[in-house]
Amino acid sequence: MAWFLVEITYVREKLEDVRPRHRKFLSDLAEQGVVALGGPLGDGSGGISLYQAEDETVLLDVINQDPYHLEGVVAERSVREFKPVIGAWLPKEA
Repeated sequence: MAWFLVEITYVREKLEDVRPRHRKFLSDLAEQGVVALGGPLGDGSGGISLYQAEDETVLLDVINQDPYHLEGVVAERSVREFKPVIGAWLPKEA
């Protein structure tokens, strides 16, 4: 499994109407262990989420189903593989 950092920039005019469906989508993925965390940026311009997936193709299949993507809230999106090596959330190596 690989980690991916996804950052989006909002089309603000559509944001409020779609936000509940987007949050439900991410909450469901979090329950499945696909989303580690996610949320809006402090300035309200966009959001960042950390996902785990087999590879980028699988991830894109998932995030392309996000209501924000489907309903035109995403003005820009970047997807970058992330390789965490330090942190309290990482599994302890035996």
